[in-house]
Amino acid sequence: MKLTLKLEELAMLLLGILAFSLLDFAWWWFLVLFLVPDLGMLGYLFGNKSGALLYNLFHHKGLAILIWLLGFSLENQIFQLIGVILFAHASFDRMLGYGLKYETGFKFTHLGEIGK
Repeated sequence: MKLTLKLEELAMLLLGILAFSLLDFAWWWFLVLFLVPDLGMLGYLFGNKSGALLYNLFHHKGLAILIWLLGFSLENQIFQLIGVILFAHASFDRMLGYGLKYETGFKFTHLGEIGK
């Protein structure tokens, strides 16, 4: 089952890359922005509760899709770009086993404990 979930996340990452390719941005934008959602980890400087909230906000695929849809409906490629980056990054993280965080600490995720 673990392999199936990783393959599913890989497929979503590839979908994000495809969606990016349909935008009018140079590829270097994707590379530069791809790790920006990890800035959500800075919330852990203020404790586990703030850390989990901020991290999950930056890694929530539903929010990423909503931002992309807003950009699509407004014909705003900046919003589409933000949505694509958030979606692709979250898929990449989940493929590596980093899930949405619980308030008990960074290593406790909806995919299980990191490092076990």
